[in-house]
Amino acid sequence: MDNSRRHPVLRLGDTGPAVAEIRRKLVMLGLLPDPGEAVLDPDEAVFDAACDRAVRHFQQQRGLNVDGLVGRESAEALEEARYRLGDRVLSHQVSRLLRGDDVAALQRRLLDMGFNCGRVDGIFGADTAQALRELQRSLGVTPDGTCGPETFRALDRLARTVTGGHHQNLREAEALARSGPRLGGKVIVIDPGHGGLDHGNVANGLTEASIVEDLAARVEGRLTATGVQAYLTRAISARHSRRTNVDDESRAMFANEARADLFISLHVDSHASPLPNGVATYYFGTDRWGQSSATGERFAELVLREIVARTDLLNCGTHGKTWDLLRRTRMPAVRLDLGYLTNPGDAARLADPSFRDVVAEAILVAVQRLYLPPEDDAPTGALRVDSLWAESGSRS
Repeated sequence: MDNSRRHPVLRLGDTGPAVAEIRRKLVMLGLLPDPGEAVLDPDEAVFDAACDRAVRHFQQQRGLNVDGLVGRESAEALEEARYRLGDRVLSHQVSRLLRGDDVAALQRRLLDMGFNCGRVDGIFGADTAQALRELQRSLGVTPDGTCGPETFRALDRLARTVTGGHHQNLREAEALARSGPRLGGKVIVIDPGHGGLDHGNVANGLTEASIVEDLAARVEGRLTATGVQAYLTRAISARHSRRTNVDDESRAMFANEARADLFISLHVDSHASPLPNGVATYYFGTDRWGQSSATGERFAELVLREIVARTDLLNCGTHGKTWDLLRRTRMPAVRLDLGYLTNPGDAARLADPSFRDVVAEAILVAVQRLYLPPEDDAPTGALRVDSLWAESGSRS
């Protein structure tokens, strides 16, 4: 996922004050040794091999792309990581939501005490503010939704009686079971990556934006035929010119406002070498905060397994990430990276409309399997699209 377009990218070999700031934060996190009094002039700070290793270690910890590049997302994650609960006053700021490890720590405390703030994502949104007000009422402090000195003191007096739970996963599972097996009436948002002037990856005569636009249209049509309310985060270029330049935050907000049951983001990958190939899926998950979306992980596994069973693409696995698109969506969300445009074999498959039909059918089957109870589920690769359409028609 490329987050460098609006942010300068620092990398191995760079020098200067911005590098000095990165090194300072890595020292605070214990990922670089403390230089003590031997502090260099900021202009002489170097992004050396040790700094590169520390950045990669940090990215691995935080569920980011492990590339050693400090662009917007890695720079923001470094800033968030420096906060501990009690370092600053926390509140819901609608214009710019507070983000940080201190917010994640507060969310964990709220969930441990039975107050539903949603998932632990380190973002102080409306759900966190509401849960905090409920906690404050129970503690007898001013229920203003602001975590300041009075609330910090009250929290310090409380012993943790429940820890390590997965409250949000239980809520996701309950919501999934309550929604029932029928696809009709469910709301699913499909996100064709990039768009407008942003073509994404380009190789072998293909552009990522056009490939995923076509795939999104095929998925949308199949979902709609089963009664799903399917929405696209941006218009397909051939239909409209508006909503083509959309950032990840806007895509997540669109899905949240649609109150979607499921979010599917479509991408294809690339690499400097023509050798990497295959398909991978991603869901919201991070060891750092001990949180992941269990439903998102299950759907990511289903999508991957169905595609691998129906095509000859290499299985590159399912992975937890904290990318903004997965972190900011409030419903189970999955990103699909369908092959490498830079690999001649994958590119040839992606250029074939019949191959994209097979993938669209695999995605539809994975959606249906997500909602089926275990006793009604089918083996991977066995469920057919025509049977879903026939079932949808018999229930309408």
